[in-house]
Amino acid sequence: MNTPLVAEAEQLVHSLATALTEPQPAECLPCYLDRLLRTAPCDGTLRLALRYRDAVAPRATALERRMHDRGGCCDCEILWNVYNSKSEDVFPCTGVPRGSTAACDLWEARRRG
Repeated sequence: MNTPLVAEAEQLVHSLATALTEPQPAECLPCYLDRLLRTAPCDGTLRLALRYRDAVAPRATALERRMHDRGGCCDCEILWNVYNSKSEDVFPCTGVPRGSTAACDLWEARRRG
């Protein structure tokens, strides 16, 4: 049964989830994933990476394929297989231009092989 109170509660939860998963201004993809995955487990998908892309760089339509090709088949694997943090402290993000899915200076591409 969907009462007005239930609908209002669902809307509140949805708006809070949207606000909590919103990328910060100039935040890079690895910093975004690192920040969110510290408080919520990976669900085995690229849900957060695609949320980032849709919010920051909607024209980056090859992001999913690029991550898969480099071993990033889910959000946590992007941080394990695609990017390597240069230090233990990856906060605050040093920033990237809007529309970019590149990593900031705190990260480097992980070498394969």
